[in-house]
Amino acid sequence: MPPIQVNDTTLRDGEQAAGVVFTVEEKVAFASLMSAIGVQELEVGVPAMGGAEAEAITQMTRLGLKSRLIGWNRALTSDLDASLACGLQRVHISVPVSDLQINIKFQGSRQRVLDALQKAITYGRDRGLYVSVGGEDSSRADTSFLLKLASMAQAWGASRFRFCDTVGVLDPFSTYSQVEQLVEQLTIPVEMHTHNDLGCATANALAGIRAGATSVNTTVNGLGERAGNAALEEVVMGLKQLYGLKIGIDTEKLQALSEFVIQATGWELPPWKAIVGKNAFAHESGIHGHGVLQNPSTYEPFTPEEVGGNRRFVIGKHSGKHLITDFFQQQGIQLSSEEARSLLDAIRKLSVELKRDLTPNELLNLVS
Repeated sequence: MPPIQVNDTTLRDGEQAAGVVFTVEEKVAFASLMSAIGVQELEVGVPAMGGAEAEAITQMTRLGLKSRLIGWNRALTSDLDASLACGLQRVHISVPVSDLQINIKFQGSRQRVLDALQKAITYGRDRGLYVSVGGEDSSRADTSFLLKLASMAQAWGASRFRFCDTVGVLDPFSTYSQVEQLVEQLTIPVEMHTHNDLGCATANALAGIRAGATSVNTTVNGLGERAGNAALEEVVMGLKQLYGLKIGIDTEKLQALSEFVIQATGWELPPWKAIVGKNAFAHESGIHGHGVLQNPSTYEPFTPEEVGGNRRFVIGKHSGKHLITDFFQQQGIQLSSEEARSLLDAIRKLSVELKRDLTPNELLNLVS
């Protein structure tokens, strides 16, 4: 597979999640952290919003980060002027490509979309900007028009085309088919932008890469509008574990990155969240606990240390004798086989009563 780059859009599409606002200081700190761990490109926001948004983007452009910075724009010269004023050298221009979206935003005229896009690309290129073009709602577009617009954008000077599953309606099979056509049509790179409305965002992003896309949008923790976007940690580990691709991102910092976003948004993750959830490397059941004690690979696809996490053993209703014996050995308490069986019954009974696993103190109190 060709080299793959991540374009993380936590600061743009991620912040567009309902109820999420990053401060200027948080945006700047986040960009610095992402650059330090090796994320190749950051979509840093919408310069045309002005105010604190433009201030944050301007500060980021002055940091000299290793990550390339790109701003999101409509096909308007005024938006591009705002990006230039923030010091950006790369711009993304988004236009609708489905008839549903064109009817709402361009009075149903495909030609008006093309005219606006040509003007914006030419304006940006004349000012020395790297121009990426995004087809909003690509997944629901008429295929012939999508291919026509992407080809014309390339001819007018666009350096990349973004395929957007804007409302998350694709599965990996249809994603592969649609993106493969686009890749075959273009000579410029294709970028994936997927949403998680049907729970397929990460799978669709990976399917698009298998079809030939070489850039992928992500957000930390899958943050984003409605059900969110493809999660950075899932896409990066998917590329690494499934395809053997190491794309230069320090995966040992993924947990810390996740916790930064949790703190900034005030939103906790479900414990079962892939890669960075509290239970991603937690084991309670007797069979699983015994297996992991013998060899962690029995029930872990990769080590928690690889993503900056920690392994946890939880004792509760489903735990077995081996896990209980191991816990008490660590506390300096040796249990006979009969004592372990008796204690296991007490643990299961209390766990059912409390409807949760037990704390270390609760376990020690059962022994005493």
